[in-house]
Amino acid sequence: MNEDRTRARQQSIGDIPRRSAARFPDKLAVVHRDVRLTFAEFDTLIDRVAAALHAEGLTRGDRLALLSHNCWQYPVLNFATARLGVVLVPINFMLTGGEIGYILDDCAADAFVVEDALVPVAEKALAESKGSVRLRATIPLGDTATPDGWHSVTDWVDGEFGSPPEVFVADDDVVRIMYTSGTESRPKGAMLTSRSLMWQYISCIVTGGMSSDDVEVHALPLYHCAQLDNFLSTDIYLGATSIIVDGPDPQVLLRTIEAEQVTNLFCPPTVWISLLQTPEFEGADLRSLRKGYYGASPLPVEILREMNRRLPGIRLWNFYGQTEMASLATALGPEDQETRGGSAGKPALNVETRIVDDRDLPVPAGEVGEIVHRSPHATVGYLGQPEKTAEAFAGGWFHSGDLGYLDDDGYLWVVDRKKDMIKTGGENVATREVEETLYELDGVGEAAVFAVPHSRWIEAVAAVVVPSAGVQLDEKDVVEHCRGRLAGYKVPKYVIVADSLPKNPSGKILKRVLRETFGSIAQA
Repeated sequence: MNEDRTRARQQSIGDIPRRSAARFPDKLAVVHRDVRLTFAEFDTLIDRVAAALHAEGLTRGDRLALLSHNCWQYPVLNFATARLGVVLVPINFMLTGGEIGYILDDCAADAFVVEDALVPVAEKALAESKGSVRLRATIPLGDTATPDGWHSVTDWVDGEFGSPPEVFVADDDVVRIMYTSGTESRPKGAMLTSRSLMWQYISCIVTGGMSSDDVEVHALPLYHCAQLDNFLSTDIYLGATSIIVDGPDPQVLLRTIEAEQVTNLFCPPTVWISLLQTPEFEGADLRSLRKGYYGASPLPVEILREMNRRLPGIRLWNFYGQTEMASLATALGPEDQETRGGSAGKPALNVETRIVDDRDLPVPAGEVGEIVHRSPHATVGYLGQPEKTAEAFAGGWFHSGDLGYLDDDGYLWVVDRKKDMIKTGGENVATREVEETLYELDGVGEAAVFAVPHSRWIEAVAAVVVPSAGVQLDEKDVVEHCRGRLAGYKVPKYVIVADSLPKNPSGKILKRVLRETFGSIAQA
């Protein structure tokens, strides 16, 4: 096919804001703090930043690492890099200098854009890296002066660099490297193409009932593909309005929903729980809220019932997936929340899902195996790790690492991560089942179940529970509650009552930290 026809048929990430601006030039696109941008203004800023990056020497295939909390500059950089064919590498702002330095080296970052408050940790990362970064810039969210040797994103936004070059981005060109959360010794860089993301946006929009009339608040970290790609980028694609807040503070969320007449909110279960427990919840005007999304883990059934009581006008979706699926794989819609609460639902529009055994053969309905997918969403592989890539795609399916089963009606039930399944005395215990039982006990605000080493049972079931506000819990009462509802080998042998659970910025409970903290409890 000749070049003109190829360009005429292009549909890439960088095209999204321009096409939305053509349809809705004067509509509010992005809000953060006191900045309010229409779609036309948003697209203009993207062009300016893309032109500035090009003037600084970045070209197609180069890598730009981005280290920042939520801000309006984040989506501008996301689309500006895509417009140039530059690969964006979002970085978790909770990482240490050494961890960030590893990512800079692993992806061979050419540029590093950093929120001003994070420059000290970025300097440590650069000092520990091998030195591929040739362009450094800060996002001035505070009053900090631009350090020597650094550019300012503000100068790119306000400057005159002409028009950015027209860059053809092919469907299977890598435009994003998303680093997994590092359950192993080092995180892996999942390479996502324009094709992966574009098809995933369509799946989210159709499966999640999204529309251009939506007003969505984005509170979870934008370095995570769930907030950035399931929700913010789909809003820009549709022409919906995005309200970006600094983080998932419950009081800020409630005020924002009221002030901006927010219709859509995505939160992991831990944040929905914190909203329900916030004293201001009862007095908040949440009538505009129509659609709620949750992910990272299913909502405990008891919390789902409470949400239905206290937010009767909201429709809920459970989005299940992972970074390597860009990130949606399956979803449970509003019509199934009551009858199939806890399920991950059915495959999204452009996804095929099955359950396989250790030989990669499909298993019958009701039988537990590994969850695998086929979809254009899927990563094209792990950066620089061909063996792990081959392992993940064995048999022509992407292997999720999750265990689950399909019921007779084709609904997916996630039993556990392979690494989280507890094998005690030769019996398998799904942590999810024990956690659901713990949430049925009055006064349990949060709970997490994990394995600890045991001299007799090899692994023993342990639980950390966080009481609801004003409630006192006794370890013995928790154990007795479980004994009446679970087989003996599933009952926690160790219960710890704590003030909080360790979580990452996305709200996901860090069981790895719990295993490290309480790993020796059986020997105490």
